[in-house]
Amino acid sequence: MLKDHKMKLTFLGAAQEVTGSCYLVEAAGARFLVECGMFQGGRETRIKNRDAFDFDPDTIDFVLLTHAHIDHSGLLPRLVSFGFKGPIYATAATCDLLTVMLPDSGHIQEKEAEWENARRHKTSRKSHADSAPLYTVIQAQASLKRLRPVEYGDEVNPAPGVRCRFRDAGHILGSSIIELWLDEAGKMLKLVFSGDLGQPGHPLVRDATPIEETDVLVVESTYGNRLHKSLHDTIEELVFAIQDTLKHRGGNVIIPAFAVGRTQDMLYLLADLTRQGRLPALDIYVDSPMATAATGITLKHLDLLDPDAHLLVDGHGNKKGQSRVHFVEDVEASQALNGARGKIVISASGMCDAGRIKHHLRYNLPLRESSVLIIGFQAAGTLGRRLVDGARMVRIFGVEVPVRARIFTIGGLSAHADQAGLLGWLGHFRAPPRQTFVVHGEAATATGFAAHIRDTLGWRTEAPVAGESSAIDW
Repeated sequence: MLKDHKMKLTFLGAAQEVTGSCYLVEAAGARFLVECGMFQGGRETRIKNRDAFDFDPDTIDFVLLTHAHIDHSGLLPRLVSFGFKGPIYATAATCDLLTVMLPDSGHIQEKEAEWENARRHKTSRKSHADSAPLYTVIQAQASLKRLRPVEYGDEVNPAPGVRCRFRDAGHILGSSIIELWLDEAGKMLKLVFSGDLGQPGHPLVRDATPIEETDVLVVESTYGNRLHKSLHDTIEELVFAIQDTLKHRGGNVIIPAFAVGRTQDMLYLLADLTRQGRLPALDIYVDSPMATAATGITLKHLDLLDPDAHLLVDGHGNKKGQSRVHFVEDVEASQALNGARGKIVISASGMCDAGRIKHHLRYNLPLRESSVLIIGFQAAGTLGRRLVDGARMVRIFGVEVPVRARIFTIGGLSAHADQAGLLGWLGHFRAPPRQTFVVHGEAATATGFAAHIRDTLGWRTEAPVAGESSAIDW
């Protein structure tokens, strides 16, 4: 532990990159993590995930989690399996989502290890030791026992000299901003972790809670270098893409979407557009068991969402004139979707790198009549990013697949605040933080947004790199 009343903050992930959020705080006699996320993207992320813990998990006192997305929570099972025995604090809705998401992630890790081992045995004459999964379903389920749910606005004392409070971040169900107060020898230091901040006015979720003061701020920058299209223009593009594909070209609309957040947003928007008469009654297939479960959890927590969220409930009724939502559970029903036309298929993962979406892309990308709607951020190295960047050929399950389908990038539906949204949230602080760290953005974006904050607000900012530590005086 640091002497002379200094707090040490180490950036273990999401430092000049978008995934792997993890920050180690050492202060007030405690050693704890904020976030414990998985790196996502190309092959190199497998190594990063296996080498992610540059510390002894047994020495970590507790974990604070802003929300359930895997790039913020996905290494919790590995942390627990490596010896972490403390509590994990998150909102009640986040804890509910993790009961679905972490075991699902464990299943993906097992299947990917199984596929990789089969591939190596098939293509190599040499004897290879089998690769173990990053963690298993059983290990994921074991980590759930460490969860401690809290409500928005409630204060928690996870250790002597440490207080924290969770505030609504407006990103997905249960997402939070974390306020931290550290007390050492009678001196107080406040930290704020923004988590992922939602775009103001976004469907379903409420806007992010304003925070007015802090000594140290850690803020995301996913879209810190750009502005989203207006919601009006976004809706117009969405309507055109669906009408052009289903009515004029007779193909399928494939929507890669995170099971938590994006899927529910899309169901809400499609139900609303049908109700307005902008779209006809549609057949919508949600092909993700996790998305199905997450939608049920969303309906359980309607009190956390905008009042218009009842449209999501009404959309499940499949009343006359409404779009028909079909939740696909078994693999056979999923495979059958690829034998017909005129369907909207929403499937995970949102970055196209795992899950059933890869099967739908393998089938539909070669079809000129089909379309793929990209509605969320695509990290560097992912299949989704290659599609956004205009790849004409992609590899899926080891096979080269031509890209003939039309690719729509509909950025206005992102759950992340754009530059204006981020600056609007920062504008609520009554005085500049002593230090602001810009994280959760690709290198050029994070460094550029840090410079933009300095230029526009006059704050002291920096965009740390992975492994960098900062010692801050009380």
